[in-house]
Amino acid sequence: MGTWGAGNFDSDTAADHLGDLVGRLTAEVTEAMAGDPVGLEPDEYWGVTVPCNLELLLVLDRQGWVGVTLPPPELIRTWQEKFLAVWEATIDGLGPKPAYKDERRAVLNETFERLAEASAGAAE
Repeated sequence: MGTWGAGNFDSDTAADHLGDLVGRLTAEVTEAMAGDPVGLEPDEYWGVTVPCNLELLLVLDRQGWVGVTLPPPELIRTWQEKFLAVWEATIDGLGPKPAYKDERRAVLNETFERLAEASAGAAE
């Protein structure tokens, strides 16, 4: 086991743990995207938790810890297209206020964009 510092994430074991955690978050998103689009609707479990997983990936990536590998930007953009297509097709059925709808759309787009940018930057 290699240790390079006193921090909680400064060892091979911690890096392996982070890699596993990132892998689980990514696998959940991948599975949700491959499943029934109904599960991605804004009032369904994956419709709420997919953006949460993306945000968690961003938080982990920002730390700069060894073991955090983001999905490729092309995959993130594919997720973005599918997720937002389902969102756009179903959000009006929930009767949101126009301001909320506009704000939520912006947050969702920004979340996918930030993750794709972070992934592209990590690949350089």
